[in-house]
Amino acid sequence: MFVHITKATHVSDWKLWLEFNDGTRGEVDLRDELEGEIFEPLRDLEFFKSFVLDSELDTVVWSNGADFAPEYLRDLVQGEREVA
Repeated sequence: MFVHITKATHVSDWKLWLEFNDGTRGEVDLRDELEGEIFEPLRDLEFFKSFVLDSELDTVVWSNGADFAPEYLRDLVQGEREVA
């Protein structure tokens, strides 16, 4: 099954509440994930809150082209992100 986001809501700061097609749901804090040229503009909270749920990519996206893979976001929600 391909994972995709079915609902996304801004909670506070750099936190989103996400629901996935596999039933996973929960909050993810993206503050520490905003590194690199494409993600740096998302450090501006007003810009961060301007995300949309893209039905073709099945994930949250921003107008500058930034997005996160839905599988990656699900792993963050489930607390399964690898710590380097």
